Amino acid sequence: MRLIPLLLCWMSGSAMAADMPALVVSPDLIRNPVTARGTKSGAETTPKAAAAASTGVEVREVKPQAVQRVEPVAPAARVPAAPTGAGAKAASATAATTATKAMPAAAPVPTRPEPASSGTMPASGATEISAVRISGTRAVELVADGDAELQRGEMLLTADKLIYREPTDEAVAEGNVRLRQGRDEMSGPSASIVLGERTGSFDAPRYSIVRTREPLEPGDPPREVNGGGRASVLYFEGENQYRAENATWSTCSVDDPDWYIKAGDMSLDYDREMGVARDSTVVFQGVPLFWMPWAEFPLAGQRQSGVLPPTIGYSNTTGFDLAVPYYWNIAPNYDATITPRWMSQRGLQLGGEVRYMGETYRGDVSAEWLSRDNKTGEERTLGSLQHQQWITPALYGSLDLNGVSDDDYFEDLSSNISIASKVNLLREGRLIYTGSEWWSASALVQSYQTLNPDPDETVTTPYRRLPQLQLNASRPDLPGGLNFAWNSEFVNFSHPDEDNPDATRFVAYPQLSLPIERSGYYITPKIGVHYTSYDIDRDPTATLRDSITRSIPIVSIDSGMTFEREANFFGRDVIQTLEPRLYYLKTAYRYQEDIPLFDTSTYDFGFAQIFSENLYSGSDRIANANQLTAAVTSRLINPETGAEWMKVLLGQRYYFEDQRVTSNYYDESGTLVENETARTSKQADVLAGFSGSVAANTTLESLWQYNPRDDRTERFNTTLRYQPGFAKTLNLSYRYTKDTLRDLDISGQWPLGGRWYGVTRLTHSLKEDRLTEAIGGIEYDGGCWVVRVAMHRFATDADDVTKSVFIQLELNDLASIGTSPVNLIKRSVPGYGTINEPGGNRVFGVE
Repeated sequence: MRLIPLLLCWMSGSAMAADMPALVVSPDLIRNPVTARGTKSGAETTPKAAAAASTGVEVREVKPQAVQRVEPVAPAARVPAAPTGAGAKAASATAATTATKAMPAAAPVPTRPEPASSGTMPASGATEISAVRISGTRAVELVADGDAELQRGEMLLTADKLIYREPTDEAVAEGNVRLRQGRDEMSGPSASIVLGERTGSFDAPRYSIVRTREPLEPGDPPREVNGGGRASVLYFEGENQYRAENATWSTCSVDDPDWYIKAGDMSLDYDREMGVARDSTVVFQGVPLFWMPWAEFPLAGQRQSGVLPPTIGYSNTTGFDLAVPYYWNIAPNYDATITPRWMSQRGLQLGGEVRYMGETYRGDVSAEWLSRDNKTGEERTLGSLQHQQWITPALYGSLDLNGVSDDDYFEDLSSNISIASKVNLLREGRLIYTGSEWWSASALVQSYQTLNPDPDETVTTPYRRLPQLQLNASRPDLPGGLNFAWNSEFVNFSHPDEDNPDATRFVAYPQLSLPIERSGYYITPKIGVHYTSYDIDRDPTATLRDSITRSIPIVSIDSGMTFEREANFFGRDVIQTLEPRLYYLKTAYRYQEDIPLFDTSTYDFGFAQIFSENLYSGSDRIANANQLTAAVTSRLINPETGAEWMKVLLGQRYYFEDQRVTSNYYDESGTLVENETARTSKQADVLAGFSGSVAANTTLESLWQYNPRDDRTERFNTTLRYQPGFAKTLNLSYRYTKDTLRDLDISGQWPLGGRWYGVTRLTHSLKEDRLTEAIGGIEYDGGCWVVRVAMHRFATDADDVTKSVFIQLELNDLASIGTSPVNLIKRSVPGYGTINEPGGNRVFGVE
């Protein structure tokens, strides 16, 4: 039997309305008869059509054709008739109740062929229906049977059979039902939906809903989160509101999820992007991990309040380590985490963290409390506060306060080497005022808590600044091209040790320079006077000066040139540069050995230091100088991209007088404390450096410090890295410092096959012939989940070794269960690539 598609159109006009028969369709329910099915406007009228025409309904017979379907991404065929007459009211009412937000949907499922269409999408609120057979009564009920489609705006509902009841705006679909809007999709055997109100139910649906997650870091692109599952029945409870019975939800594939939340009752709120599961279980690889009577979870990776899955670990200092955090999402700009932590060797600890952020401020408050350590028998605590705030548009303030109860706190209770090795905990408050573009002022109050975990090695406590006031200015726009700079400070030094005298210091350093910059070269002469005044609270019996002033003129000339040429190296066309630089410095000598070292130490020797005015940080020592620094840099540059391929540096300093100022000083008893031997040679160490690509995917970085006076190497560092692709990196490093350090370091990350990755780092001290740090771990990328296992061993000193085990299961965009080793690995393995999007430390939400 041939299928004869019927195209029904409504004839507007009050005169014809009175003659309308029972078989009519509202104007917002039909296709344009010319474009919807490819019917020719001049088609012959059959007797049946003629009979229908006499009653006001046009019925056209078209030749049978293969039924094809196209997806609604470009639904050009749908041109709804303009609503008029009796049907206009219903159409406009429908339009008024149609929202613009996306309905949920799911990943594509196999469907039967669909009829080809072309034209334009119906206007928002207009409803268009097509099928092989259409029957019904206008403004009452329309039955579409065979390849039935209903489209309103971006929403498309397809089924074997559709019933649309215009008075209630209800669509009832049966057989191969699929509801799509944007990239959201639902499919199942049957559904009943009130379209405008978005209410109704969907039997046994498979659903997939896509939302965009905001980037974790500024500059990162947003990322789509696809969440979905199945249910015995899903209820529509308004725009973006759903409730499901016997439901699952996961960010994995809906058809075969590796993990999912299974709940007897589940609510999905896509306005707040939050789900609520009651009587729920988190299932991983078919194994229930834990049961939750009630839980909230994020639908797009955002934070949500709730009890978080536990973090579990082990170390030889704490034993078995279990923490069960509770995360409280107080407001979009406030949150808190309360963490009970049980350590088998130490006892029960309570920790907490509160974070806050406003338009002009942000901060973080942390605390930990262990009422009684089972090993030491003592109470142990930690407190930390970081706060930053713009008080006015020109005034900025910050607080950074940290403290622990005892010297061994971090070594005993932390498995992180960067934390366990801390010896000075900062405590400071700062104010910065920007008066204009050319001057600023600041005030600082600063002290430290100094930890001495090793009784054989005493750590020196830094001086306190109570307070430090600074005024800095710069005017680069003076007549004649002159630049003026002013640096000044007043600081009151205080020390808890009575053997170290308190003091006040005033510093003023005005400078005047004349930069001359031309194409290919520059020269900058500069002159300044460094003035310092001390008032030192010495012991009355001391023979040293307690009031000291010092004025030191400083003159320098910095100059350089840049040459370029086209060249070819190793078959590559490049631009080669040659950049010589000369820096002359003249600083007068002043006697300074009766000035204590309040905030001064020797700079590390390197390329940055050889072009600096002073050998020392701080203002307690201004080294005498009559010297010339010569250096040359050569680069190979890609002429098309401007990227640097290779760089070679060579530099040396030449002295025209001996060093007379050192970091040596007389203590309060009049004894000379010798920290440094004065230089008498006429040339400094030679510095050489190289960085660049030495082979495909292989880079080399190296720095060499050579002592020509004694014909020996003072320092040598080199790193060879092979990185052919993401999550593929191998690093080999060697570090040498004369009489101090000789380390060999091997690290890397590499695919092991079958989605497995290995990571490692081994640091061996050749000088002491011992392993100082070792990391070994494996990772598995399950697509929508990652599991990591890592072991960490490090030594803070020769006799104290800490060992830790990290185990983490990360369910993408939902939860991170266990203790994450990612930050440890990132710090330890250069080039490490995180094999999945971060799920965060805020389990059941991304941090």
